[in-house]
Amino acid sequence: MPNAPERSRLTPPLFALLILLGTTGPLATDMYLPSFPAMTREFATSASGIQLTLTAFLMGIAFGQIFWGPLSDRLGRAKPLRWGTALFVVASIVAAVAPTLTTLTIARALQGLGGAAGLVISKAIVADTTRGVQTARIFSLLMTFGGVAPAVAPLIGSVLGEFGGFRTVLWFIALIALLMAAGSFGIYRETHPQHQRSTGSFVAPLRIALSKPRFVGYMIQFAFAFGAMMAYISASPFLYQNVMGLSPQGYAVFFGINSLGLVTAGLVSARLATRVPLRRTISIALSVLLASSIAMAVMAQLGVRSLALGAVIFVMVTSVGFTMGNTTGLAVAEVREVSGSGSALLGCAQFFIGAVATPLVGLSGDNSPIAFSITALACAIVAASALVYTADRFHQPKLG
Repeated sequence: MPNAPERSRLTPPLFALLILLGTTGPLATDMYLPSFPAMTREFATSASGIQLTLTAFLMGIAFGQIFWGPLSDRLGRAKPLRWGTALFVVASIVAAVAPTLTTLTIARALQGLGGAAGLVISKAIVADTTRGVQTARIFSLLMTFGGVAPAVAPLIGSVLGEFGGFRTVLWFIALIALLMAAGSFGIYRETHPQHQRSTGSFVAPLRIALSKPRFVGYMIQFAFAFGAMMAYISASPFLYQNVMGLSPQGYAVFFGINSLGLVTAGLVSARLATRVPLRRTISIALSVLLASSIAMAVMAQLGVRSLALGAVIFVMVTSVGFTMGNTTGLAVAEVREVSGSGSALLGCAQFFIGAVATPLVGLSGDNSPIAFSITALACAIVAASALVYTADRFHQPKLG
């Protein structure tokens, strides 16, 4: 048995595996989106029928994290990670050969369930192997790669779809799943020793995490900052094309610029983590997010439809990039003894708020930014309020 320092070292191969574990879910979510029309024809169904396969996948990811996180606190990281990635491989193969829409939908739900293991346990592994500002720095880097994945996935999917049809895309996802499983079995060595594992009921680690007020505050802040970004992502096609009048190519350019801003923010945030207190970085970023959200709401009410909206959106998206990794680092620091369950709650809250925010942006129609601006502003207000709640003055130990 290797000693603890050797076992817990974050090596370059392990870091590469963490990147793969953290990006496979987003890749599997978005890579097959360009193939929806072809899938509709193949399965002789409606667009909503194909959309259900995406919903099933997202539900699997959201609720799968609540299963794998506590399990990894109880059994260690290795077994749940390997079980989850093996399930992801099998489900991906079934999806690629699915003869009916029902089979595909079930396979996608199981894909989400299996992929959730990589998403949640990769965060727990970071908590196991790092401390202090290094934790936030690694999370910022991982969030940066995670931010790139949704941006490039549709492009990769469209190229593969043109080359060999939508089943080629699904087989490519299966290949990525196989690589993830190979790394889980061949690279990863247990980082959660026996004496640190949870005992008692299965939900006990979740209760421990939720009993930490600061963790809950960071979880809320993390989820609603992500909600603001999801509001932008879901609204972006009609914001740029219907409201601002850009062509599809122009929309792709602006979306790419915003993705670059998000990635750059994550990289800069990782470097700042060793020099600037994490809460200061988050406070400034959320202040910028709140101010830009207010500006967007005012411009929407005034009927502004120029590219000035694009400049404000860029500031909003970039500011979120400075919060996600740092907030994750602070959150898991509050629950290191049950970091798997803490990561599960972070991920579940993230996807839940993102799922709620997504349909709200369309309530004002495809030609108005009002619903988007209100949704983003509401998310920014809640995120900023949650950060204030985590301040020291609200959590001083009681005397006597």
